Amino acid sequence: MRSVPEWIGATPDTPVPDRVKQRVFIAKGGRCHRSGVKIRPGMDWDTDHVQALINGGENRESNLAPILRGKVHKEKTADDVKIKSKTARIRAKHLGLKKPRTITGWKRFGGAVVHAGRDR
Repeated sequence: MRSVPEWIGATPDTPVPDRVKQRVFIAKGGRCHRSGVKIRPGMDWDTDHVQALINGGENRESNLAPILRGKVHKEKTADDVKIKSKTARIRAKHLGLKKPRTITGWKRFGGAVVHAGRDR
């Protein structure tokens, strides 16, 4: 049983307090949740959301884990953005939303002008 209540951020932008970062580090055994590397003294690390906020994760202690700062954290963030983008594309497709056509006309090799229709 927990001796302290779980920390939950008031908003998605609420920074994680140092006391919570320490609890998360200890609870996860001091290992980077992405690479599995044991974080040693002097190594730079951040507290990261396991399920990114942009992908429906919550700003709470149970969704936090240590991650090595630098390349590892940047790779995780890039993967989170890819997931978000793919989810948004699939959602738009299912809702029947289409991007507006950006090319409205062009010339054929013979010089004839062709105008694009409104529908794709």
